[in-house]
Amino acid sequence: MLVLADGRFPAGGHAHSGGAEAAVKAGRIHDAASLEAFCRGRLHTAGLTAAGLAAAAAAGVDPLLLDEAADARTPVPALRATARRLGRQMTRAVRAAWPSPELAALAAARPRGAHQPIVLGLAARAAGLGPLDAAHAAAYEAVSGPATAVVRLLSLDPFDATAVLARLAPDLDQVARRAADAAHRARHEGVDALPAASAPLLDIAAEAHATWPVRLFAS
Repeated sequence: MLVLADGRFPAGGHAHSGGAEAAVKAGRIHDAASLEAFCRGRLHTAGLTAAGLAAAAAAGVDPLLLDEAADARTPVPALRATARRLGRQMTRAVRAAWPSPELAALAAARPRGAHQPIVLGLAARAAGLGPLDAAHAAAYEAVSGPATAVVRLLSLDPFDATAVLARLAPDLDQVARRAADAAHRARHEGVDALPAASAPLLDIAAEAHATWPVRLFAS
């Protein structure tokens, strides 16, 4: 799990800000306190949804059904394209680290990339981890990416950014548990049991960010 949650894992996440770049430009993130508010909101919306998908994949729910569910939960074209690009990059890295028939089958069925949380969940499964582990990794990724990006965007003290992540630890645990519980239900009730929390401001900002001629991050 530490390898999967490490920002140095070669899955392309370092090139994405998770919406932080647009939020910095709009003035919604300007210091550690506003970064914490942004990350908490992202964690309980987009982060919860991603964690649920990852946990369900780790629990053995059909990844193709999960990929369709991820599409339905990602209404913005820019974010769908980003999720699939990251999924394709993660698939390459994970298949080198933990080869598995499930990952190979998903790569064949989705040559342009499956949504990244589903790949993350299958990676956790291939590595011998459980749904709660996958949910923790996805939830952490939802906030660590923006925190790291803001260090670069605002020259924020890295110690302050790390403190933000530490203060979010109880929220991370809560979101991971909710996601894992939903994944357990999805095995019997179908993918509609998974979280579908939305963050309209993140969606709008992602579409605007995709049109910028000059930007530091891909999304």
